[in-house]
Amino acid sequence: MSPAPRLDPEVFDGTVAAVAVLVGPEGRLLYTNSAFTRMFGARRAGLPAREAFADPDGGRFLSVLDDVRATGRARQIVGAREPDPGVPSQARYFVYSCSPVTTAEGDGILVVAMDTTTETFALQRYRALVSAVSVMVWVMHADGSMEEIVAGWERLTGVPWHPRADIGWYARIHPRDRERLSESWRDAAARGERGVFECTFRVRAVDGSYRHMSTRCVPVLREGRVAEWIAATVDIEDTWRAQLRERLLAQVAAVTGQSLGEAFGEVVKVLVPELTDACLILLLSHDEWPLPEHARVTARRVASATRPGLPAPPALLGQSVVITRTVREVLEHRVPRTFEIPAGGPVPTELLPTVSERWLVASAATSVTLIPLVVDDTVLGYAATSTNGDTPALGPTETGLLREVLHHAQQPIRKALDLQRARRTALALQRAQLTLPPAVGGASLAASYQPASSANEIGGDWYDAFVLPDGTLVLDVGDVVGHDLAAATAMTQMRNMLRALAYSRGPGTAPADVLARFDEVAEGLGAAPFATAVHTHLRRLPDLRWSLTWSNAGHPPPLLIPAHGEPHFLNGTEEDLPLCVDLSVPRSTHTRVLETGDTLLLYTDGLVETPRASLTDGQRRLVREAARHRRARLPELLHGLQCLSDHRDDTAMIAFRADGPAGDPPAVESP
Repeated sequence: MSPAPRLDPEVFDGTVAAVAVLVGPEGRLLYTNSAFTRMFGARRAGLPAREAFADPDGGRFLSVLDDVRATGRARQIVGAREPDPGVPSQARYFVYSCSPVTTAEGDGILVVAMDTTTETFALQRYRALVSAVSVMVWVMHADGSMEEIVAGWERLTGVPWHPRADIGWYARIHPRDRERLSESWRDAAARGERGVFECTFRVRAVDGSYRHMSTRCVPVLREGRVAEWIAATVDIEDTWRAQLRERLLAQVAAVTGQSLGEAFGEVVKVLVPELTDACLILLLSHDEWPLPEHARVTARRVASATRPGLPAPPALLGQSVVITRTVREVLEHRVPRTFEIPAGGPVPTELLPTVSERWLVASAATSVTLIPLVVDDTVLGYAATSTNGDTPALGPTETGLLREVLHHAQQPIRKALDLQRARRTALALQRAQLTLPPAVGGASLAASYQPASSANEIGGDWYDAFVLPDGTLVLDVGDVVGHDLAAATAMTQMRNMLRALAYSRGPGTAPADVLARFDEVAEGLGAAPFATAVHTHLRRLPDLRWSLTWSNAGHPPPLLIPAHGEPHFLNGTEEDLPLCVDLSVPRSTHTRVLETGDTLLLYTDGLVETPRASLTDGQRRLVREAARHRRARLPELLHGLQCLSDHRDDTAMIAFRADGPAGDPPAVESP
C-alpha cells in the first residue's frame, strides 16, 4: 500500500476559509493563511497549541484538538468568540472542522474555520420570531427521521419529541383526527414537489386537554428532487375557539322553535358535535322557583342530539327522572358540574331517566356534565351533555363555552316561553267557556275539545249547549279564523254574544234569524270576526222524537248518525256565507226529525282537514269511523273520532243522541 500523500499547507494561501495546520504531540502551529489571521488575529508560528491559542474562550477548541490527536477521527464543533465580553453584539460565530493529516514534518491536524455569524444571527432572529407566535418548526428527512428546529413539542405535550415519522407519532393526536391527518399527508407526499401538506388537528396537551394545531409542510428540493420536508406548526386553539364561539352564538340566536321542545331541539343540534358528543334537555315539572323543598319534582326529556358514530338515542316518549339532592344542588347553585366515568365503570345514577342511563352505558360514556338552564332568573331545567368513547371529559374551557352558548339561547327560549304562556292563557280562556253540557231529559250529550299540538296553534274553536226558557236545546259549534290569543278572545266574545241573542230573541225564533242578528250586532259594535258556525235548535216532540232546525254559516256540515242506516252529512239546499261577510245576503234555516237512537255530531274542521288530505277525504274518513263507533256511548264515540285529527289544528265536537225517557248524563271529553 502506498503511503498517504503529504499535505502542502501552501495550497490554502488564497482560500476564503480560515486554515491552520498543527503538527507533533504538542500541536505546534505550523501554518496559518491570511483568512485565519483576519478572523482570529496573528499567531506566532512554532508555538505549541496551548500557547498559540491561549485565548480565554479557547479551552473547548484545545480539547477537541486533543481528542482528534488521540482517536485519529475528525471532529466538527460550533464555537463563538466575544472580543469584548461587555458587547454581545460583537460576538462572532464559527464552525470548526478538525481533521488528522500528514505533513512533511510529521502527523498533524488540519483546522478549517468558517465564519457563520451572519447565518447564526439570522437563525437567532428566526427562532425568536417564531417563538413569539408559538410556532414549532421541524424537518422530516428522506429517511423518515424528524428533528425540531424550533422546539415546543415537549413543552406542549409533556413528552419528548418523537424522532421518526411512524405510527408512534400519533400517540398524542386526537383519535378522531388521526385518519384525516394520515390521508392529508399521503396526498401531499404523492404529489411530490407540487405537494403541500396542510391540516388542522388536535393534540393532547400536558394537562390532558386537547388543543387545535395547524401545520403547513412544504417540500425542499435539491437537484430537482424532494430532499426533505420543512413544516411549521402553530397553536390555533384561541383563534379556533373564538371562531367557534362566534359561529355557535350566531346559530343559537337563529333558533326559531315555537314550543320549548322545538326550540331546545334546535339548540342541541348547535351543540353537537361541535362542543360535546351528546346533549339531552330536561325540563322541570314545576314552574315555581326556588323549588319547593319537600315537593316531588321531576324533569322530563324534551330534546336530544348525538354525534354520528354513537348508538341512536332513545326516543323522546316523555321519560322523566325525580330530581335528587345532587341535581337540586346543581340547579340551586347554577354552576355546571361534571361527573367523570372511569373506563368500564358505572355511570352516575339518578341524574337522568333510566333510558338515558342505559344509553350512556351502551355508548361508552366518559363523562356527564349537568348545566342549569336559566331564563329570567328562573331555572327551567338542565342540559346533560356527555363525552363518549375516545373523547376525554370536558375541561373548564369547553364547559364554559357550553354554558355561554346555552345562556345566549335565552332569547329564542324566552319567545317560546311567552308563546307557551299565551297558549296556556288561551286554553284556560277556552276551557272556562267550554262548560259541561246541560242535562236534558230524553237525550244524551257529550262534548270534546282538543287543542293543537303545536305551541303556536291556540285557535278559536268552540262549542256551546244551553236550554231556552221553553225547553228548546241550543247546540252551537264555531271556529274563529286565526290561531292566537286574539282568536281565542274573539271566540269568547262570539260565543257569549250568540248565546245572549238566542236567549233574548225568545222561543220560536229560527236559527237563521239568530245568525243574521249576530251579523248586525257584531258589525255595529265593530267586533265582527271572520268566523264559521252552526247554530241548532232541538225540540222534543210528543212521540219522543226530536225536531232539529239549524242554520250553517260557512261551517262543515253536521253529521247525522242514524240508529239505522249509514251516517251522512246534513247539507242544506243553499251554502250560507261565513259570519260577518255580507249582511245583505239572507241566511237559511233547515229542518230534520231525529228518531230515537239517532246521533247528531257538530264538529270543527280540525277533525277532518289535514295538509295531506282534502276536506272531502276527511269527511269520508269521518263517516267510516262514525259508523264503526255508532253503538258506543257518546264519550267513547268522541274519543274514537278524535284519532282522525292530526292535531295540527284544535278540534271541538259536541254530540247529541235522542234516547228514550232518560238519557246518559252529559260528559266532556278532555284531552
